[in-house]
Amino acid sequence: MTQPIRVLLAKVGLDGHDRGVRVVARALRDAGMDVIYTGLHRTPDEVVTAAIQEDVDVLGISLLSGVHLTVFPKIFKLLNDKGVADMLVVAGGVMPDEDVVELKRMGVSEVLLQDTPPSAIVATLTRLVAERGPR
Repeated sequence: MTQPIRVLLAKVGLDGHDRGVRVVARALRDAGMDVIYTGLHRTPDEVVTAAIQEDVDVLGISLLSGVHLTVFPKIFKLLNDKGVADMLVVAGGVMPDEDVVELKRMGVSEVLLQDTPPSAIVATLTRLVAERGPR
């Protein structure tokens, strides 16, 4: 039996809206994934530490507050400093289209904007983990 995909979802910063990330968490769980949701107002360090402790395949960061170009460099630096460069990182939420290219350049595996259907999110994470292979 194959281990389920493990996903940690987090809201980083002062953004207090989490309805969308809760919908995503439920869709991933219903698809058979192990999902950890860290809640609101997390720091990059808290999120990376939790992702490493939980040994997740995917770290998903949900942002609606416009701080994505500040948050993701911090997350990637922490992952690299802790020797976990193989963890898949995805972004979700509200971000301008022109920032998507920059986020992918930084190392974000996929950017899933607010209008992405839950089934497409499930399919995307499944594909990313399959492409990466076992850790």
